[in-house]
Amino acid sequence: MQAFFDFYRGKKVFVTGHTGFKGSWLAFWLTLLGADVTGFSLEPPSDPSLFEALNLASRVNHAHGDVRDRDSLRAAMRRSGAEVVFHLAAQALVLPAYRSPLETVEVNVLGSVNVMEAVRETESVTALVCVTSDKCYENREQVWGYRECDPLGGHDPYSASKGAMEILCSSWARSFFGPEGRVAFATARAGNVIGGGDFGADRIVPDFIRAVLADKPLTVRNPGAVRPWQFVLEPLSGYLWLAALLSRDPARYGGAWNFAPRDNTCPVRELADLMVRAGGTGSWRDASGGSAAKHEAGLLRLCSDKALAFLGWRSVLDIERTARMTMRGYEPFLRGRTEECRGLCAEQIAEYTRCAEELDVAWATGRELR
Repeated sequence: MQAFFDFYRGKKVFVTGHTGFKGSWLAFWLTLLGADVTGFSLEPPSDPSLFEALNLASRVNHAHGDVRDRDSLRAAMRRSGAEVVFHLAAQALVLPAYRSPLETVEVNVLGSVNVMEAVRETESVTALVCVTSDKCYENREQVWGYRECDPLGGHDPYSASKGAMEILCSSWARSFFGPEGRVAFATARAGNVIGGGDFGADRIVPDFIRAVLADKPLTVRNPGAVRPWQFVLEPLSGYLWLAALLSRDPARYGGAWNFAPRDNTCPVRELADLMVRAGGTGSWRDASGGSAAKHEAGLLRLCSDKALAFLGWRSVLDIERTARMTMRGYEPFLRGRTEECRGLCAEQIAEYTRCAEELDVAWATGRELR
C-alpha cells in the first residue's frame, strides 16, 4: 500500500480525543495503516459511540484521561514512546460552549498548551499536528473562503477558544518548535465534518439520525446557514499526510493548513434534503426565527488552495457522494447491528482511498511532490 508513503507502518502514534467521532475514525485508520496507536481521552462522549462500535479499546492502547490533567497526559505520552502526536481532544460544539464557556476555554486552550508541553518533555516525539477548526477565523460573512493568513477571532466562546488556541500554537512553534528543532509542528483547520458514527449534540446529521429513530421530523434552526460540508475521511487524510510530510521537511510543512471541500459548500436545507434522499427516510421542518437562538455564523467558507499547492491534497467526494457515504455509515446503528461497523468503516476507507487514487491525489498514490 503506497498511501502516505507507508509512513505509519510500525510507527508509534499518540492521539488525544480518540474516543470522539473524528478521533475514532483516525485511530481506526491508523491501525489499518499498521501504526501502534495510543489514545488519551475521556470516555466516549455519546451513547451509542463509534469508539465502542469499533471495539477500539481492544485495538489501541487506551489511556483514560483529561487533557487538563497535565501530569497524567505527560506520563501517558512518555509511556507510549510516541513518535507522532495528533491532538484532537476538544470541547467541539458551538452551543454547549455558550452553556459552559469556562470549561470550553480550559479544554481547548489550556488543554492544548498541556499537549504542547507534554510533547516538549517527550524526547521520542518528532511530529505534532494540532487540530483546531474553521471557526478560528474572524468571521465577516464574506463570500470567499478564509485563507491561513486571514485574521483570527471568534464571536462565540467556542470560536474564540479555537482562535486563541491557534495563537498559542503559533507562539509555541516559534518559541520551542523551530524548523531546526526536534519536533516538526503544524495546525490543521477543518470544520463541518460529517460521517457515520457521529452522535454529538446539536449537530445536523446526528440530530437527523435521532429524529429518524424517533420517527419525527428533524428540527432545523438555521436552514439558510451555509457551510463547507465534508466527509470525515477528507480532513483526516489531510492530517495524516501533513504529519508524514512534516517528518520529511519541518520548515516547508510547518504552520497552519486548511482542509476543506472545494465544491461542497451549501445551505443546511440542501444538506437535509440530500440526507433524506440518500437514506430513503426521514424529513425535516424549518424552525428558524426563534428569539432565544444563539449567534451562529450565517456564511462560512474555507479556502484550501495552500494545501493543494504545497501538499498535493484536495477533497475527493462531491456533496451527493458525501451524503450517501454518511448515511451508509449509520446503517449499522439504524438496524441495531453495530458489530458491522468495523467492516463497514474499513470498506469506506478503502473506497475513499480508491477514489483518491483515481484522482491522483498525492497521499493515496505515494507520488512525490515537487
